[in-house]
Amino acid sequence: MSNPSAVDTRLDSRAITFENPTGARGAGGAARAGRKGAPSRRLEPGEHVVLADLDGPGTIGHVWMTFPPAPPEVMRALVLEVFYDGAELPSISVPCLDFFGLPHGRPVAFTSALTSAQEARGFNSYIPMPFREHVRVEVTNGAARAIEFYFQLDMTLSKAVPDDVGMLHASFRRENPTTMARDFVIADGFRGPGRFIGCAVGVRVVDDGFWYGEGELKVYRDGDRELPTICGTGLEDYVGTAWGMGPHHTPYAGAPLEVPQSPLSTMPHMVGFYRWHVPDPIMFTDDLKVTIQQIGMALFVTGQEAELDAFRATHPEAGAGWHENPRPGVLAIGLHERVDDYCATAFVACLEPQPVERLDLAVALADIERIPSEEPLPMEPFFS
Repeated sequence: MSNPSAVDTRLDSRAITFENPTGARGAGGAARAGRKGAPSRRLEPGEHVVLADLDGPGTIGHVWMTFPPAPPEVMRALVLEVFYDGAELPSISVPCLDFFGLPHGRPVAFTSALTSAQEARGFNSYIPMPFREHVRVEVTNGAARAIEFYFQLDMTLSKAVPDDVGMLHASFRRENPTTMARDFVIADGFRGPGRFIGCAVGVRVVDDGFWYGEGELKVYRDGDRELPTICGTGLEDYVGTAWGMGPHHTPYAGAPLEVPQSPLSTMPHMVGFYRWHVPDPIMFTDDLKVTIQQIGMALFVTGQEAELDAFRATHPEAGAGWHENPRPGVLAIGLHERVDDYCATAFVACLEPQPVERLDLAVALADIERIPSEEPLPMEPFFS
């Protein structure tokens, strides 16, 4: 399937939409004589709908969704869950926007190798979702108002799914706020063999300081306990950039979302970044844990002696700690532990389907309302 010129007639190509909810052969577009009779469905507050309920083997190769622009607490309240092989508990349980790499309920335009948000309105995932016996895909509108919802699942049925192909799992975690000097956990509890595909992480910057992103990403695999096998050098370094992090996107890493705190602030109000481990796979045989530290950097100038003392009293040193009087006019500069609001969606392929912790929607929606300086999304007034 990675070779566009390959012709494999063993694959049976299908598509699931509201126009053809079973994906049956020759059954697409039957509503209203095939003249765009049922492209979408209105989801009432609290309504739950099964998008697909299919026997395998097969692979969902593309997920597309759209829903009208709305405030963050409305857009993030649409929840995606996926169940494999008749399981009662989901292996994917995340907000829909976070599944496409967009935390905080704030869509922005970006393109990556695995997900995209075209014009910040068309949400796409190309992460393969194979299933052996059965798959059920569900969406729930957890918002307090109705949503007009569109979707399409593009897939192939096949004779078998290879034994070395893992089922896609996605889990959502949030700590609001994090705990001082305790690393935020992005992924944990997955049973191998498997592969860490990557993550989409959101940060709401709530602590003081000059820069929030000095923390290292760490990957503990197959028995690692005190120290990880993989240890990065800083948050923006993990995303592939350096010396700070502004809005950008590339095939395998990027930070497309930045919400300014105020015109005068040195730190943003919110950021969202993603990292896909495609050419640099992270495999595990038994167990996996992925964390990221909350470490920042602060700078104080001459005359801020009282402010420096107060800051050091509440923010333990990290790394090399403080450098005093490094150059004229600078009183001190240093690394320190800090506390912020972190969320993450982890994407993991596991050979054996397994449950993830179900999304706590109240946790996902807390403290994500727009700040006064934020503008509504384009086209939002038209739909409101």
